[in-house]
Amino acid sequence: MIATAPGTPFPLGASLAPDGVNFAVYSKHSDGFNLLLFDHAESVRPSKIIPLDPKRNRTFHYWHIFVQGLKRGQHYAFSIPSQSPSHIEQERSTEAVLIDPYARAMVLPEGHCRFSGGEATPLKSIVTDEAEYDWQGDRPPRRPFSETIIYEMHVRGLTRNSNSGVAPTRRGTYLGVIDKIPYLKQLGITAVELLPVFQFDPQDAPEGLLNYWGYSPVSFFAPHAQYATDGQSLTAIREFREMVKALHGEGIEVILDVVYNHTAEGGSSGPTFCFKGLQNDAYYLLESDQDNETAEPEYSNYSGCGNTLNANHAIVRRMIMDSLRYWVQEMHVDGFRFDLASILSRDINGEPQTNPPILWDIETDPVLSGTKLIAEAWDAAGLYQVGHFFGDRWKEWNGRFRDDVRSFVKGDKGFAGQLVQRFLASPDLYGHRNREPEQSINFVTSHDGFTLRDLVSYNTKQNLENREDNRDGHNENLSWNCGHEGPTDDPKIEQLRIQQAKNLLTINVLSFGVPMLLMGDEVGRSQNGNNNAYCQDNEMNWFNWDQVQDNAGMLRFVQKLIQFRTELPKRNNPNLTLPEILQPATITWHGKELEKPDWSESSRSVALTIESPTKWYHLIFNAYWESIGFQIPSLPKRSTGWKRIIDTSQPSPMDIDLDPPTKRLTSYQVAARSSILLVGDAGA
Repeated sequence: MIATAPGTPFPLGASLAPDGVNFAVYSKHSDGFNLLLFDHAESVRPSKIIPLDPKRNRTFHYWHIFVQGLKRGQHYAFSIPSQSPSHIEQERSTEAVLIDPYARAMVLPEGHCRFSGGEATPLKSIVTDEAEYDWQGDRPPRRPFSETIIYEMHVRGLTRNSNSGVAPTRRGTYLGVIDKIPYLKQLGITAVELLPVFQFDPQDAPEGLLNYWGYSPVSFFAPHAQYATDGQSLTAIREFREMVKALHGEGIEVILDVVYNHTAEGGSSGPTFCFKGLQNDAYYLLESDQDNETAEPEYSNYSGCGNTLNANHAIVRRMIMDSLRYWVQEMHVDGFRFDLASILSRDINGEPQTNPPILWDIETDPVLSGTKLIAEAWDAAGLYQVGHFFGDRWKEWNGRFRDDVRSFVKGDKGFAGQLVQRFLASPDLYGHRNREPEQSINFVTSHDGFTLRDLVSYNTKQNLENREDNRDGHNENLSWNCGHEGPTDDPKIEQLRIQQAKNLLTINVLSFGVPMLLMGDEVGRSQNGNNNAYCQDNEMNWFNWDQVQDNAGMLRFVQKLIQFRTELPKRNNPNLTLPEILQPATITWHGKELEKPDWSESSRSVALTIESPTKWYHLIFNAYWESIGFQIPSLPKRSTGWKRIIDTSQPSPMDIDLDPPTKRLTSYQVAARSSILLVGDAGA
């Protein structure tokens, strides 16, 4: 006989005490509720079913119970008895096994199947002990955005390859990331932005494939168990913390890509894991006639993934805030990139709100006040808010930067003026708000779309391996294959591809704002033209560590480029970064002739001079297919001359030199499709 007590409605989830565990969960429409206890992860049926008494174990819409004698590691779930009222969410979930939305650990057993019923092994939550980990004085680096260089990476993909040099038991894990910290340090990045690490459903993919990216959340608190060395959720908590602590020890921040816009339960034909069963109409935006209780609900699909989380419902808002605080307070993460963040502004009818409650909550929460907040300021239903996303703290993924820089570098006419805007942190988008340049997160590639190598190697997507007849993924990629589709042995095409990649990297890293690089772009990682590789958990997505040696010249170029942005300005003023030096500087634009920029539709080149008190920077971007002679401005009389730092038309190591000889220059013949950076001292 299990001894129980009424328990308390707070805190939500499973709370471990010395003599047992308190369980609390929100479920408005149910008149009955069961706590299910399982002996182990692969149990098909519970070993104990504990009914909750509505009079004893319910406070308002919260069900709660304290069970004596339970310990850390106990597997549990909930169910709603069939005699409960026939609200639509109960019709869908009667006797379904429901995981705890607040569980800090959970398990997707091997027998789990998204769409089978009967004896399929159910998902389960696990009781954890929050006080068991010793952080050993770990503190967040709190690096300002002006010093930040983001590396978007996948925990599994970084070390899963057999050539990673990581021990087999650590490949593709949180601990594997620790083994690659020396590489990250050598590269020069200051923050890793991890693709989703919330527990997600790997089965949410076409038949025969696995979900790799992780944008299919099952839990908003539990770290993904499959990234632990033993595949266990409790181990994942400890090893995730070990990873964060090790990264912090080297000054690298941890930003999580978080998905608070939808869940793995999908639409009306999707499975019921949790939220559909607890209260469907609270957790999701629904489009059906809610006056008809027998109607099958239609899920609003602003996410493109079958459902949309009702983020501004009081219960969902609380869950999102509790989740964010948990990852900051208990897991020590430094910030969040919000996937399809514009969805969080939608009300119950799907209309964008001027002052969305959940975004206000996030922006003003004191626990989150020192964290980095980054918005993907659009959604899958056409709501595009780049340049006017909510609030004062949020930075934005600048999709316009990606598109305009791609168009300019591949030689589309009329983009010289757009390049100017993007290079200066997009004042046409953000200038009206008097915001810092770092509001713009600049990138030319990300997980979603072509890699940098594929951007210069393919005109069209090659997604047949996703088993969706090449219908998935973007059709307009603003890419150029440099004269041949896919792999080639032609040395001229190969050299042009390397040069174009360096042009894109140069603009991305040197532009005002915050640069973000995609994992593997620095060594030419390819996905064989697949621009939607979310379901490819294989070498297509994994970092190929052989390329570190094979493409050492490209790696060196990226390392030196980042070094120039982050380190060299401090030789003159150790308290300033390059963006801080450039922000108050005088900028003059040029064409082939000084102070005569060509903003016409036919222009494919532009030059600029940035004059600071101690340094002059002169940049030339020529996207034309022929070389062009450019005049070079005269430096102050006491200056020793210009140093050519970057010329992307040159082979490695001449393409970038941080300490070259000084020359007196009055002109420079800029090769076709190349970028130039000259630096001169101001003679002060």
